[in-house]
Amino acid sequence: MNKQPAVYILASRKNGTLYVGVTSELVKRVWEHKSDLVEGFTKRYGVHQLVWYELHESMDKAIEREKRLKEWKRKWKLKLIENSNPAWKDLYNALF
Repeated sequence: MNKQPAVYILASRKNGTLYVGVTSELVKRVWEHKSDLVEGFTKRYGVHQLVWYELHESMDKAIEREKRLKEWKRKWKLKLIENSNPAWKDLYNALF
């Protein structure tokens, strides 16, 4: 999984703080978050678990989806996560 546009949600824990992001290299970007190499929100609040992601054909479509998700109510994001990952497992290792 190299250059592949993706939208992702990180969480601090089950039902914890959420972060929605977009990247062209999901493995690398999540590793950067986990390693606290990304200054800002995820580092400050310990948001390191990859709990949901979605691959896209183009970066334009991924960015469009990210913008829509950021506008969603928290309740909707929780449902999105729980529909595909009810145990809130960290999906990072499954990417390899």
